[in-house]
Amino acid sequence: MKPVPDLAFAHAHMDSLLERIPLTQTMQIALRDYDGETLALAAPLAPNVNDKGCAFGGSLASVATLAGWGLVALKLKALQIDCEIYVQDSTIRYLAPVWGEIVARAALAEGESWDEFLAVLATRGRGRLRVECRVPLEDGKDACTLDARFVAIRSAA
Repeated sequence: MKPVPDLAFAHAHMDSLLERIPLTQTMQIALRDYDGETLALAAPLAPNVNDKGCAFGGSLASVATLAGWGLVALKLKALQIDCEIYVQDSTIRYLAPVWGEIVARAALAEGESWDEFLAVLATRGRGRLRVECRVPLEDGKDACTLDARFVAIRSAA
């Protein structure tokens, strides 16, 4: 049985991370849900709207990237592993306009393993992990997908 994630911990840690990034305050990004394996961040349409009245592509990319980054950050924080986390590279696909709230859901990419990532991080002091993020529409189809590789580098003790 998997341990139940502490949502109060997740909210407090994500709020702390996001408050250090001024753009996220303007975009009004907040944690929507976290179950230990998947992280969802949300942002309202109003501060993220483009000239057509739908979500700005840069906002979609930002919320999705931050969801992936946040997933890795929460896992490491829960394990009390102090690291700096960077996005190494990413590929984004815009598939349909978003006419309402932006919700980005991040999970490990297929074939990725927390255990393998953590073993490499422990041995080498740095590790890489692919995360898939999606921004679904109300009908369940994807409006946007992001495939990103994140690098975690252990902080000097």
